Amino acid sequence: MKKTFPLIIVLITLSVLGVLGIQMLWIKNAIWVKNDQYQQDVKSSLVDIKTALYESFLLKNGYYSFAQDMQSTGFLLEHSFTTQNLGKDEITRIIRKELIKNKITLPFDYAITNIFNMPIIFSEGYNSEYLNQSINFVVTPERAVQVETLHLYIHEPSNYILSKISWMIIASIIFTAIIIAAFTLTIRTVFNQKKIAEVKNDFINNMTHEFKTPLATISLAVDALNNEKVIHDTEKIKYYSGMIKEENKRMNKQVEKILQAARVERQELKLILQEVNAHETIEHIAENVLLQIQQKQGSLSLDLTAPNFKLKADEVHFSNIIFNLIDNAIKYTNDAPIIKISTSNIGHYLAIKISDNGIGMSKETQSRIFEKFYRSHTGNLHNIKGFGLGLSYVKAMTEAHGGKVKVESIVGKGSTFTVMLPLLTS
Repeated sequence: MKKTFPLIIVLITLSVLGVLGIQMLWIKNAIWVKNDQYQQDVKSSLVDIKTALYESFLLKNGYYSFAQDMQSTGFLLEHSFTTQNLGKDEITRIIRKELIKNKITLPFDYAITNIFNMPIIFSEGYNSEYLNQSINFVVTPERAVQVETLHLYIHEPSNYILSKISWMIIASIIFTAIIIAAFTLTIRTVFNQKKIAEVKNDFINNMTHEFKTPLATISLAVDALNNEKVIHDTEKIKYYSGMIKEENKRMNKQVEKILQAARVERQELKLILQEVNAHETIEHIAENVLLQIQQKQGSLSLDLTAPNFKLKADEVHFSNIIFNLIDNAIKYTNDAPIIKISTSNIGHYLAIKISDNGIGMSKETQSRIFEKFYRSHTGNLHNIKGFGLGLSYVKAMTEAHGGKVKVESIVGKGSTFTVMLPLLTS
């Protein structure tokens, strides 16, 4: 998995970049094609404008029918054509009509100049800056006495091109977003699978270690019981039998932890809610763990000052929450553990803070500490046992009671866990 994971990332990344590159090339080619089509439409419009201007000139001067009758003989009235006879409004109408006919609906300005490039007629918005950017086209017939040129400036032709390929761009963006989302999801899935595999291996190693020790102890005790010297010694038989019983209890306790975690995940646990005196429960647990703390030359202090401390909770699971947090505080310390438990009221909640002087946690560890099977790196502490189920159980049970749990920690200075549970309402 460690070797294939980077390869999968590289291959997927290259694939996505390749698809994105093809998309960009496709859009670029589409823009080029539509730009070419736009140029063709403009040229076609200019030809149509020239024809329409000439026909309008003939109609306005009463020559149209006569010119048609004489066309077969080659007699034309081209020599007398000039746009000055049409007027600005008529020219504007013709240009707009022919552009729309060729599906160009963009705003435009124009000027018609004589042979000396002097404006004869021009639109209100036309200025000299447009002259170099305009499309120029001679609108007078070949045999006209006065040569006149149309300078047509179409505003924002890019809008025309974009309007033609807008659906392509939108579709490309949508498909690209889908591809990136699929890529992200795939990477996340692969990463999660990698993380799950690592957690699974850690869990198996921890479980093997947890069961190996009591099994080895039981095996030694059984061998001792088979010894002829021990068989006739009642005290030794009781001693080794008691050892087997204790180790059996220890294994059963570990199995129950795993089964309990499975029930929590499947939401099969049913809470037996009743009135619980939180302070009494905390004091009782503190008495039970005090000897263990004192054996490590540590101390445990209580500051239970919350005015309201009655909860509606499952007493067993509430006790387990507090015990697991104290147990962690004892285990994750290099020196003599100094543990402080305090209570206070925040709104309608009882806040229980359990602080220690342990090894602390990094920000990354704090973000994952409540995940099932997750165990933080403990530096040189090799004797810490467990499956990584304690804090995930704490979080699950706290939330099942309608509460929340958070952690604040500094590496090398210790941690503070805060459990907030709703108070008993009258």
